[in-house]
Order: sequence, then C-alpha cells, then structure tokens
Amino acid sequence: MKHTSIFTILGAALLLAACGQAQPPAQDNLPHLAKQGTATQLMVDGKPFLMLGGELGNSTASSLHELDSVFGQLHRAGLNTALVPACWELIEPEEGRFDFTSIDAAIAAARTHSLKLTLLWFGAWKNSMSCYAPLWVKERYEKYPRSRTQSGYPLEIMTPFSDSNLAADRRAFAALMAYLAQVDAAARTVIMVQVENEIGMIPNARDYHPEATKRFNAPVPQQLCSYLAAHEASLHPSLRERWEASGKKASGTWTELFGKGLESDEIFMAYHYGLFVEEVVRAGKEAYPLPMYLNAALNSRGRKPGEYPSAGPLAHLLDVWRAAAPSIDFIAPDIYDPGFADWCAQYHAAGNPLFIPEIRMSNDNAAKVFYAFGEHEAMGFSPFSIEDMHTPPLTKSYEALRQVAPLLAEAQGKGKTRGFLLDKDVSQRTVEMGGYRLTGRHVYSYGWSPLAGDGSPWPEAGALVVQLSDSEFLVAGTGVAITFSSALGSDVVTGIGYIDKVAFTDGKMTVIRRMNGDQSHQGRHLRIEVGDWNIQHVKLYSYK
Repeated sequence: MKHTSIFTILGAALLLAACGQAQPPAQDNLPHLAKQGTATQLMVDGKPFLMLGGELGNSTASSLHELDSVFGQLHRAGLNTALVPACWELIEPEEGRFDFTSIDAAIAAARTHSLKLTLLWFGAWKNSMSCYAPLWVKERYEKYPRSRTQSGYPLEIMTPFSDSNLAADRRAFAALMAYLAQVDAAARTVIMVQVENEIGMIPNARDYHPEATKRFNAPVPQQLCSYLAAHEASLHPSLRERWEASGKKASGTWTELFGKGLESDEIFMAYHYGLFVEEVVRAGKEAYPLPMYLNAALNSRGRKPGEYPSAGPLAHLLDVWRAAAPSIDFIAPDIYDPGFADWCAQYHAAGNPLFIPEIRMSNDNAAKVFYAFGEHEAMGFSPFSIEDMHTPPLTKSYEALRQVAPLLAEAQGKGKTRGFLLDKDVSQRTVEMGGYRLTGRHVYSYGWSPLAGDGSPWPEAGALVVQLSDSEFLVAGTGVAITFSSALGSDVVTGIGYIDKVAFTDGKMTVIRRMNGDQSHQGRHLRIEVGDWNIQHVKLYSYK
C-alpha cells in the first residue's frame, strides 16, 4: 500500500509554488468549459470533447486487478471516457494519511486503453448516505456528527452543519486534486470531477441537528436574498411562486420568505448543502482547477420532499444551489425513470448545459444518446454499471457518434443541430432548422414491418441531424424516417436531390452507397431501419 502524508503533498505544492516552480498549468492547457453560441463545450487538449462514456459500478474501481480488463472492454466497445469512483475511505484510510493506489490504477489503465477519466468524489455523501466516509469518521460521531430526524434519531448522513465534517471532506478532496495536479497535469487523463454523489436528505425534508434548527430559525443569509432579487425574472417557477406568495420579502426567516411547509424545509437544506459543497469545490479548484459538477437523484412520481433525496441539486432548486455554490460549473441528472426527453429539457435550461453522468442500462439508450447530443447539445452520455453491458446497440450508436463528433462539435450552439426520440406513443415529431421543416417518424409508423402492428413493443428510435450547408444535412441514428419540406412558403417545394450512406475517417467523408431507390422510398424520405445504425448525407433542392 502506498501512503502519502497530506503534509507532504500540500506542503510540497505550496513550497514549489512559492518558489515559482510549480504553478498550476495554465487554464487553456487544462480541460475546461467554453461557450460556443448557445452551447457549453468541454475542451480537452484544445478541442471540443464529446464524452461517449460509461460509469463503473461502485465497487469495480476498488477491484484493482479488474480495471485493466474492464477498461480494455470499454475501449473495444467504442467508449472514450470512463466515470470512476474516487472513494474517500480508500484514499484516506487513516486520518491525515493518504493512499492513492486506486487513483493510480485507474489512471494507468485509462492511459493503456486510450480512455479519459471523470472521477466521482464519493466523499461526505453518496446517494444521500455517508457510506464512503472512512471508518475513523464514522466511529468518531461526536466530532463528525450525523444529521437527525425530526424525532432526534441519528442518520447515516453526515450533517452539513458541522465545521469538523466540512474540514475533513474539504481537506481530503483538496489532497486528491493536488495529487492529480502532480501526476496527471501533463497527460490530462482526468478531464472532469464530480463532487459528492446524489446529495439529498431522507426521510425528512431537512436536517434536525440542533445547529440546523438554530439556522432554520435565523434570518435567511443575505447572499440568497440578494440572488433572489437579482434573478427574479429567471427564477424557477416553483421557487418564484413561493417567494412571491410570501410577499417577495428582502429579508426574514426561512418561513417568512418561503412560507411554512416541506418545500421551504427543502429550500433551506439545499442552500446549506450548497454552502458546504462550495467550500469543498473551492479547495479542490485551488489545488487543480478541473471542471466540477454535481449529479442529482431525480424527484419523480409526485413524491413530497423527504420521500425522495430532497434538497439535492435538483432542477427546481438550481437557483438555490447557484446562490450557495457558484463555483460548481453545472448540475447533471441521473436518469432512471421514464420521461427522458422531459428530464433533458429540465436540466438543459437557464444556462445549465446537459451532461448525463448516469442513466439506467437499457437497449433504448442507443436511441436516447442521439437525441441528447442532437437536440440538447449534450456534453456527454454515460450509462451506469457500464462493465455489465453485454448487448451491442449502444456500441453501434457510439461508433456513429465517434465518426460525426468533429462535425457535431463544430455545429453545436449555432442552431444547426436537432434531435428526434420516438416510440409508439410519440411516433412523429416536426422541427424547423435552416429554413426547412423536418418531420421525423418512427419507421414502424409506415406499417412495413410485421412487428409494427402485431402487438410487439416498439423499440425507441432516435436520430441527430446536423446542418452542413444551406441545403445539406447529416443524419445519424436508428429506426427513424425523416421528410423534408420548406418552411419558407407553400409555393416552394423541397425535393431530395440524393441521399448517400456515408462513413467518416479522421473527419473525411467517404460515400458507401447511393440511397435514392427503395431505401429512400424513391426520394420521399431518408430512412434508417430499426436494428440498423448508420450515417446518411442528404442534399436537398427546391422547385416550384
């Protein structure tokens, strides 16, 4: 086991910095976020990086002898990034002594198999609980106190209302980031970091630790009051309605500003979780300023605060988190429930870019991923427990996306990309782009397949569209047929000049075959069958 004292890591870093020998790498050389039009892009080695990812199961990263074979599997499946836990209990098994063996193993395996890494800091909280806190933290519960229920029962959740809890988590995270700066700044294998994991309170909407109750009865911090006033017009409707219903007060207690109820408890708790996380993130970025985000366990099925992991980085609490933790770069949804398109819309809003760090493993992900990149300018997509993937649909989608990634990245943020996600319930969708009206239909809508009407389930179909020029589009997907018409006026008819099935190598397009016959229904539409994955280039023309 390799143990390194925190004083060795941080002390050496500070000493070298003071001598002018070890300043953190320039921001332009590090992975960072950049705006291109309406899109936020992850820049790696000076170029936009679209993450075709997968998250390892929680325990896989601790099985060091498995990582090399697992990462080899991911590389062969077409992934470019692995999301890997960085567990506090493994990194700091004894207070003040650090063991980065698990980090070294992940970095080495990633480099061997040409993968990038996003590290997931399982620190104070993982899925609400503090299960990855070191045993020395868990046992010393008087120094490192727990959250409490309304009846006073202690939970397996470290309270954010403790300076000791904050200091321990902040110190460990800063040590991890300092170590990454030391061993990875040149190679830039680690490109992003998730801070904590699915933060949230349960089974109550807020913590009832004595310090929490004290702060709940105190005035709302001016930091949040000022944010509300400054962002009144753009606040999430649920937050604005509660604030307005109480008279839009500029100061007061939590119940005076937001009324009584579980929703106000959740707002209070979200703000204080945010204050805790802000301190952790700032310490980490001071050591090594990689992009950092939070992931959210979603509220679904109409549950009330306390019945789901409440007060986490949820869409309806985005403003509260931004006020408390401005150093966080964005918030990302972990999607395990139905309604994928709606979840994407909720999180690709109010300037928050879409990144999907977790999604339930499913064959339908092969369609969803095209929609996420095309319609919502996503930075990345990452099914959970990716090492358990035994079916090829997603790998085929990733192969197509890998080919078109340079064109897609160039088009993001410029109104030149759209996406379709279709099933039996939503079998048709029309969008407009570049003066054209595009209607996407699930190919089963045409009734040609015997599976279309015999009661068989319709697999989800999806596609992304990239506009290449005034009259050229690139379509990648599966199970979709797209027609094209003019959006400029009824007297203009849009025709399909030709459709080519194409492939890309190093950004250069190669035509595989012309698709102007039966494959396009004699020029009526562009079509990619269910069970097929390909890329097609269409050239349009107009006539009257």
